Amino acid sequence: MEDVENQLKDYEIVREGEAEIIIHKKIATNEVFYNPVQIHNRDMSVAVLRTFITKREEEHKAMMDKSDKAHNKVSQGKSSGPNGENGSTGQHDETDVVVDKEINKVADEVEDLAKEATKTPSQKVARELKAPIVLEALAASGLRSIRYAREIDGIGKVVALDIDKACIEACKRNIKFNGASVMSKIEPHLTDARVYMLTHPKEFDVVDIDPYGAPSIFLESAVQAIADGGLLMCTATDMAVLCGPNGEVCHSKYGSYPTKGKYNHEMALRILLASIESHANRYKRYIVPVLSVSMDFYIRVFVRVFTSANEIKKTPLKLSYVYQCVGCDSFHLQCLSRTVTKNNSVKYAPGIGPVVPQECSACGKKFTMGGPIWSAPIHDQEWVVSTLTEVKSMKDRYPAYDKITSVLTTISEELHDIPLFFNLHNISANVKCTSPSAVLFRSAVLNAGYRISSTHVNPLGLKTDAPWDVIWDIMRCWVKNHPVKEQPEDSTGTSILSKSPKLEANFSRAAAALSRAQAKKIKRFLPNPERHWGPKIRAGRKITIKHASLLGPDVVNRVINGAANPEDDKGAAPNNPAPETGGNAMNEEDEPSTKRQKNGDDGLATEP
Repeated sequence: MEDVENQLKDYEIVREGEAEIIIHKKIATNEVFYNPVQIHNRDMSVAVLRTFITKREEEHKAMMDKSDKAHNKVSQGKSSGPNGENGSTGQHDETDVVVDKEINKVADEVEDLAKEATKTPSQKVARELKAPIVLEALAASGLRSIRYAREIDGIGKVVALDIDKACIEACKRNIKFNGASVMSKIEPHLTDARVYMLTHPKEFDVVDIDPYGAPSIFLESAVQAIADGGLLMCTATDMAVLCGPNGEVCHSKYGSYPTKGKYNHEMALRILLASIESHANRYKRYIVPVLSVSMDFYIRVFVRVFTSANEIKKTPLKLSYVYQCVGCDSFHLQCLSRTVTKNNSVKYAPGIGPVVPQECSACGKKFTMGGPIWSAPIHDQEWVVSTLTEVKSMKDRYPAYDKITSVLTTISEELHDIPLFFNLHNISANVKCTSPSAVLFRSAVLNAGYRISSTHVNPLGLKTDAPWDVIWDIMRCWVKNHPVKEQPEDSTGTSILSKSPKLEANFSRAAAALSRAQAKKIKRFLPNPERHWGPKIRAGRKITIKHASLLGPDVVNRVINGAANPEDDKGAAPNNPAPETGGNAMNEEDEPSTKRQKNGDDGLATEP
């Protein structure tokens, strides 16, 4: 007993949800990566996985009901007729005709059922639905797998993979630490996840990929390992690649070129979705996004994977190139393909373009081009609402309840069919004017007959189906009432304001200018729970002074000086944010601060 206590004295127990793991107290000696910040990621994954299991059962039941109904019609057709088989020849012939018609009708229904099978978790109609099998490709400490096994009802088995021996040993230790029920559900394997997924095609109902960095090297095998209708959950933390200025690196990993715009985090989501779709299409498969989120320092997408040679023909209709003006914030999308209808048949043809002239019609500057990106919806609104409802009904089971409900609430109110967004403060900066409040600007757009919404990616972001001519006309009308100083003739603002507005903007407050969540003062953009909330260094890497921005200067100094226990530096729990200096979480009528963080004496960014 004393030996066990001596072995555990250098470890601490970390509790998250219903799972418990043991990790080394000293950061410098910790060989297995663990980041408490990812509690948001894990909570969101648990919520979506619960929704997936519920939807999977509903779809299976619908298939069973339709199949039974089809078989009942066939049986009734065969037994119909007043005299049955012993009736007169004429009556028998007449009955045969009726039966043949009924059988043909049922055959058509069965054919329709077969087509709909690609929209359900399994093409084969099984009387009993098997419990879903989950694969976690990069298990590390095993915390995510343990949470799935302990918290989600109906999980059949969780396969936890890692190529690092220390990770698998830690994973096994943590599985054993959580008791027999978890041990019976989780299978840890020391192997390369890519090879394992390639050798187990269409075997898993859920595949979870959450790497340290880019997921691109896992996508080829992941889309093959998922069963039809299964769920792929994928995280990308390499935001410097997806949003950075080195577009050639992004193109080499994801096959798309990013553009410079305030929408870059949403564009990162759409680049990742386009890359997954590209990998899936090579095997006659396609994806249907159900939820795509940008949180903290990463993006995460949840997509279902289906097989259909016919559906993949529609992929070019879901992809677009982006033209971004280098002078103002105007951007335009060019779809890769279009449909041509002729004689009741639909054919696919290349898109007609370009959609923009050589110079921007608003400011006269050139365009840069990026993409292709996923331009179809990135959320399934029904899934989002179902997930949000389920989370609210199980509040006590989500440690990061406040964060994930705020994100899901904002997503539920987004215009899901509008790709990308613009920043209200940025378009005001283009013309060097005081920014109108979001409520006034939204009212002007709504009064002009267009739709507008916020976005979960940026508190200042706005999505609208109004063309850029209308947006700039609204700003011109705003400047008329709020004059600006004279600007140089060759400036962007001068070029935009030199044109007379064709639309007379109406800034009278519209009833729909605030969403239901905003009207009820529901918090939608929460502050970070603690200081240095973000990515952490890779496990096993030596900590130096350059890691101060990730861990904090105090922790780094203690590690370098030999006292590597971070106990004293722990912040508040995720649901108990540190005190704010700027008031409560942002509501629509409270304009967020756009000031840069000031540097302290040590050169590190300090908290506002």
